[in-house]
Amino acid sequence: MSIGLQFDRIGRMITAEGTSDFPKCLAEFLRTVATYDFTVMFSYRGAARPLNLFDDFPGKKRAIFVTDYQAGPYMLDPFYLAATKPVEPGLYRMRDLAPDRFYQGEYFRSYYVQTGLAEEIGFFIDAGRGAVVVVSLMRAQKVFSAKEFAAIQRAWPIVEAACARHWADIADQFNTKGAADADSSEGRIERTFQRFGDGQLTPREREVVEYTLKGYSAEAIRQVLGISSGTVRIHRRNIYAKLGISSQGELFARFIDTLVNT
Repeated sequence: MSIGLQFDRIGRMITAEGTSDFPKCLAEFLRTVATYDFTVMFSYRGAARPLNLFDDFPGKKRAIFVTDYQAGPYMLDPFYLAATKPVEPGLYRMRDLAPDRFYQGEYFRSYYVQTGLAEEIGFFIDAGRGAVVVVSLMRAQKVFSAKEFAAIQRAWPIVEAACARHWADIADQFNTKGAADADSSEGRIERTFQRFGDGQLTPREREVVEYTLKGYSAEAIRQVLGISSGTVRIHRRNIYAKLGISSQGELFARFIDTLVNT
């Protein structure tokens, strides 16, 4: 893309700040830096349901990426989990934020694989008062090369400044949309994992379920919980026996059922 076109898109984006056209203008600017297929912009704040700020998906893909995602799978999304830690503002590849077994985990196999993406990268912008805006760029056919990633990363100062100004009050929008528990440690994701297998699983077994569904290997769970890998495997066998299931797919489905009822 020409420098002239980039400057034109930056100018349009600045002009659009504070208007509904801003997200679209931001996406148009980013496409002058590197080609990609889809853009989606979410804001996260604690355990609150994510706000969809913008997307350019066609209808059927939007149902997967936005509607289905907001219904609950977002709680196992590496970008959501990173935003609520939170990570340092900047540009990240999803694979750099995902747990060690994410691509073998049930969230990936049961939900994320439906997206058909080769790669997703995202700008994480601190919007103040616990709110984070994530601008995701998605490719369906091939991953971003190191050169392309570096070029997109050079756009970070522009993206950060523009998004921080445009969404300076995004934290207030969570409150107006019924997310008053966004700052509470008893938020929705915590309640779901606490209720999972209620009356059947021990607190430790619930922790093993949580990390398993997030895509952690037995070795990674061992390190996080300070127990042996053998103990992790025993917990998993006990969890399956108590719940009357035999696969991680069934475990994921049971979790989603609990989520819907929480």
